[in-house]
Amino acid sequence: MRREGSPWQGLGTVVVKELADHFDSARMPLLALLMVVAAAVPVYIGARLLEGTEEPFLLLKLFNPGQTLSVAQILGFLIPIMAIGLGFDAVNGEHNRRTLSRILAQPIYRDALLAGKFLAGLIALAVNLICLWLLVIGFGLYRLGVLPTGDDFTRSLAYLIITIAYAGVWLSMAMLFSVLFRSPATAALLALGVWLFMALLWPLIAPRIAGLISPPDVRYLLLGTNDPQTQALADALSWISPYMLFEEATQFILNPTTPSFGPVIDQIRQLQGMVIDAALPLRESFAFIWSQAVGLIAGAIVLFVATYVVFQRQEVRA
Repeated sequence: MRREGSPWQGLGTVVVKELADHFDSARMPLLALLMVVAAAVPVYIGARLLEGTEEPFLLLKLFNPGQTLSVAQILGFLIPIMAIGLGFDAVNGEHNRRTLSRILAQPIYRDALLAGKFLAGLIALAVNLICLWLLVIGFGLYRLGVLPTGDDFTRSLAYLIITIAYAGVWLSMAMLFSVLFRSPATAALLALGVWLFMALLWPLIAPRIAGLISPPDVRYLLLGTNDPQTQALADALSWISPYMLFEEATQFILNPTTPSFGPVIDQIRQLQGMVIDAALPLRESFAFIWSQAVGLIAGAIVLFVATYVVFQRQEVRA
């Protein structure tokens, strides 16, 4: 039976309704307060360390000073918690309240319902991240008294976009578990378990798996260096983790004077006559983070498509 009308009919209504629910609930202020309080300490410490210095990229060093716990590191751990907190009961909550059949009885297709819930959660996360980004920049202007350059502002804006994409990955994963399991507690626990595994255990497991698949050459072991082939496979396996993608992208975009990008890339840069300790141009930094940014966006899309397929195959009863 062919559907009548656009499958996205009612999308705007769902987005507005879900946004109102997010911002009216007690969950959103608590998560936002947790993020601001956790980020306030490293920003204040970073501003004290940078006050009176003449180092370049002062604005970027507020996000990632490199000497203490940074805002970038804290967001790497807090964003998944916020995304999971907004998405773990997106669909199964409607099932448990027995409101899903009433919503779908209206001229709203499942396409618009699922996409509206995802967009509303992503917009809510983006609003919080943009506010935090503006607070960090404003505090830096007030405390340091130095206007950011165009390069600093562009890099920080790129970091903000990557952060929102990173949030989209975990929101999609939380919604997938919300569709797969009727119990919100089960969905939340499994989503948190996947996050902890990807953030803490997978970076340790990936090199071991790479060593088993492609054992390093004995000559490299005798020289005390890593086999480039094994290291490349370990890097590729580590990219399965959204946390590793986010961490590498953050390192490249917020630290333009990073001394090393790996033996292969360093050799290429030396052959091109570049100084390793010099700051990378903005265009080259974007070239380095392109694969990580595309990986995060692709991960969010793949997880949302999986959620869409499972949700479309489910039976909804009154």
